[in-house]
Amino acid sequence: MMAILHQNPKSTMKFYLPVVLPAAIAGILVNSAFAGGIVGAPAPFDKGGVKIALVSYLSQGDYFEAYEAGVARQAKALGVDLHIFQGKQDAALQREQIEQAISLGVQGLIVSHGQPESLKDVVQKAVDAGIKVVAKDIDLGNPKVPLISQNDHEIARQVLNQALNDNGTSFPAGYVFVAGFRPLELRGEIWAEIKKANPGITEKAVWGAVDSNTATTVASQTAAVLRAHPEIKVVFAPYDEFARGVKLGAVEAGVADKIKVYSADVSTSDIQDMREEGSPWAATSATNPAVVGEVSLRAVALLIAGQDPGKLIEVSPVLITQEQLNKNNIKTIADLDAKLPGFGHSDQATASWMSAARIANSK
Repeated sequence: MMAILHQNPKSTMKFYLPVVLPAAIAGILVNSAFAGGIVGAPAPFDKGGVKIALVSYLSQGDYFEAYEAGVARQAKALGVDLHIFQGKQDAALQREQIEQAISLGVQGLIVSHGQPESLKDVVQKAVDAGIKVVAKDIDLGNPKVPLISQNDHEIARQVLNQALNDNGTSFPAGYVFVAGFRPLELRGEIWAEIKKANPGITEKAVWGAVDSNTATTVASQTAAVLRAHPEIKVVFAPYDEFARGVKLGAVEAGVADKIKVYSADVSTSDIQDMREEGSPWAATSATNPAVVGEVSLRAVALLIAGQDPGKLIEVSPVLITQEQLNKNNIKTIADLDAKLPGFGHSDQATASWMSAARIANSK
């Protein structure tokens, strides 16, 4: 029988209300490279001083740090004054930070992740104020707000096809999942398709959490699940913090050599975990989070300039296997950029006047 931990998905969502310092409310300001504007750019980028805010629900973990760094790098290349707000997995704080961004008089807003029901009205307030808004991995159902995303269906399809190649079409499996996050929901749709097409896959347990220390929480859950279900051979953990937790939990349960983990997303520390001797982490599918950050900034910049980036902007992923990493001696994200074509750059949401940005991206 399938065991389910935290059957109510909302019970796994642990949100902490941190003590908010003034700097956390005001945001971190990243100064621009071209304060005087970019020659040949449309208004207002020809004059400089454009203000854009990034308000993130999730800000912990290598993926989100790299995403933020990509937004900041592209902002600098386009002469943008970027205000960064880190929501710390707190829906109320994220709302407050969007209000603060509106008060700052920003011309553009990037909303990264979050709970749609808690943000739709405050995002509409920003739109009504004339602020151009894009959303990263959160569908706000607003026709004026383009959606920036990885191709999450393709991410899951790539890595699950690798799981089938490695393990055949019949195996007992575990699944790490938390409802309420668009990327996880989309990746879960492909997991459901794979199970339906391969009835020999038996899902023995479902567990997961997103909180202030996701990997540690998932590690404790994983150790308990794998002790209760030692027959599990494959774990689909479609988020790298989940996969890190599964790896730790498998080691704690003493079964790291008996399972294989298939994930999504990648960072330098993920690569190190995958290459560690005896690691069960077999493969992941990912985009470069910094590149997705650059695309997000360019998309909102196009809106501010009166140009259309499209309603849905998806960045294509690449499959990354433990075997590839070892064979090519890939140790870092920089190595992936150099050795896996298509990983380190995207032409999504760009225009000819963004030549400075393309030069920045090529360095």
